[in-house]
Amino acid sequence: MNFKNKALIAIMSLSLAFGVASAASATTWSASHPRRAEVNARLAKQNKRIDTERKDGDITKAQAQDLHAEDRGVRADERFDASNDDGHITKAEDHTLNQDENAVSQQIGK
Repeated sequence: MNFKNKALIAIMSLSLAFGVASAASATTWSASHPRRAEVNARLAKQNKRIDTERKDGDITKAQAQDLHAEDRGVRADERFDASNDDGHITKAEDHTLNQDENAVSQQIGK
């Protein structure tokens, strides 16, 4: 192997190691981030509300599935936002996620 190949392998190895370490530290830190915790707690509450409405017969199975799908979309957005910001979400992202949650919440129990 020539020097260029060895240098390239070393750089790639360091990049991979740094990426894994960054992902691990972001995962650890993000678990306690207040904005993420707030969004996820609200999603859990809405999930229970949807299940209760379904159990009480206030919404159909299809409506419950649609609401759960919308909540999954909000959760996916939250995870995407966090993945782009070292495991946390910004105030602007939090605001947008809350608007999305409000839209779903207004559909529950109509």
